[in-house]
Amino acid sequence: MWFKNLRIYPLQQPFNLTAEALESQLESRRFTPCGSHDPISFGWYEPLGRAAESLVHELNGCQAICARLEEKLLPPAVVNELVDEKSAVIESETGRKVARKERTELKEDIFHQLLPKAFSRFSNQYAMIDKQQGWILVDAASANKAEALISLLRDTLGSLPTKPLEVSLAPSFVMTEWLRRPGRHPDFALLDSCELKDHAEEPGVLRCKGQDLTADEMIAHLDAGKDVVKLGVSWDERISCVIESDMSIKRVRFLDLIQDEAADYQMENEADAFDAHFSLMTLEFRRFIPRLIELFGGVVEKSEEER
Repeated sequence: MWFKNLRIYPLQQPFNLTAEALESQLESRRFTPCGSHDPISFGWYEPLGRAAESLVHELNGCQAICARLEEKLLPPAVVNELVDEKSAVIESETGRKVARKERTELKEDIFHQLLPKAFSRFSNQYAMIDKQQGWILVDAASANKAEALISLLRDTLGSLPTKPLEVSLAPSFVMTEWLRRPGRHPDFALLDSCELKDHAEEPGVLRCKGQDLTADEMIAHLDAGKDVVKLGVSWDERISCVIESDMSIKRVRFLDLIQDEAADYQMENEADAFDAHFSLMTLEFRRFIPRLIELFGGVVEKSEEER
């Protein structure tokens, strides 16, 4: 199990729950499938899936957790077509036009009639609570998905003092200067993708892929007023990723050095593979994330109200 994205949530207080205590709390919001008339269900699920029944899997001082989402799929086109048919019947029988409010009520009725027959889509959202480093890492491509998991955890525990990572230096400024001087961070290497944006009222966006980021033309774009908002980098030949201006990390890949280390583990089943990957991943993140935060001036100090 490798994270593909990173949303970093520094904890503002020590997280002291043992795996057993956390398990007990998560049990109150364990995932249950949608009932026949439920459009959605969201709750805690086993990180190892069928390999284990526990809602918390702890290794190296990190607690892996998983939130499961079930969504009933009802294509709007299907609902609207039935609403149109029902409206046409009413208009034919009564000789009057169906009002907007009545049409809305028809749509709601039809939606609930169809809901028990709808197909379900399931998705799992993973996170790790690193008590040693004092952060929660969420594998989520979007801020909304990450916040959904954090909100569920906050509601489950009753309190969770954390918010998305904030750094002291503007990420776009740091990445722009990085592109100007690619060799300034020897343990990092620029890859071949980035995104630039200018400050116009309707900002122009330049997306580069398969591009030599050290070429003179890239500096010309910076001189013309564009800033870097996404930057592809690799670190220490171990991890590659795309850094975004909100400090989210996308397209995380563990490179050959890590994959070779993973291959050395004895993995006889899914649980063994999970442990091997999770162990390597936590150790790498404990080296990579502090170094990355350092490049952006460190974490913004907490205010007195947050302490």
